[in-house]
Amino acid sequence: MSLTTFAFALAAAAGNLVGAIAVVRSLRRELRVIDAGLAFGAGFMLSVAVLGVLPEVMADGSEAALYVLVGYLAVHLAQHVLTPHFHFGEETHRLSPSAGVSALVGLTLHTFFDGVAIASGFLVSGRLGVLLFLAVLLHKLPEGVTIASVMLAGGGSRSRAVGAAAILGGATVLGVLLTEHIAPLARHGLALSAGVTLYVAASNLVPEFQAKRGWLSALAFFGGAAGFFLTERLLEGLVR
Repeated sequence: MSLTTFAFALAAAAGNLVGAIAVVRSLRRELRVIDAGLAFGAGFMLSVAVLGVLPEVMADGSEAALYVLVGYLAVHLAQHVLTPHFHFGEETHRLSPSAGVSALVGLTLHTFFDGVAIASGFLVSGRLGVLLFLAVLLHKLPEGVTIASVMLAGGGSRSRAVGAAAILGGATVLGVLLTEHIAPLARHGLALSAGVTLYVAASNLVPEFQAKRGWLSALAFFGGAAGFFLTERLLEGLVR
């Protein structure tokens, strides 16, 4: 693993902490910005998964498609079957302390594969690695908001809320560190990450803004897709 890949992993992990700090310090303006970014992040992530990752994955044949499905189903199992209460964004209702623990466990699996996605992308090309890093970073902020607010809603302290976000960031770094050293991850990590990215974009982020009225979320969603095309073009001449 290169130092550059590790630096991108640390930057992505820091996004969890930034989101958590915005919650514990009650930075309302920052939280509104993060909330508005959900739709943009969903559009960008969906575009990266469908146009950037899946073509690389499908070149390996039907077996790779199976791992895409496994990645998708694994996130659903962790976040919505084993975790009784989970949604992206700030939690405003009172919860039991166990809800925070179960949310942390569910998100830890997901954030581990955030790291696998970054590392797997850089194994293919610098361009794909940067695109996947940006896709991960865009939902790291709401991840931090989610876990910190769930911890606080369950009666946890501010330090525990930030600590939970740090665990998520650490899982991402661990995913990057282990990808090249664990054979199944090195071989199938990109396919698994494609499934995870599709789930986060389509099943986690999109429902969060779909019910909201107005054109802002819709414009942000399509703007995220347009942002992917613009970023890809910019990277063509800068990163190989």
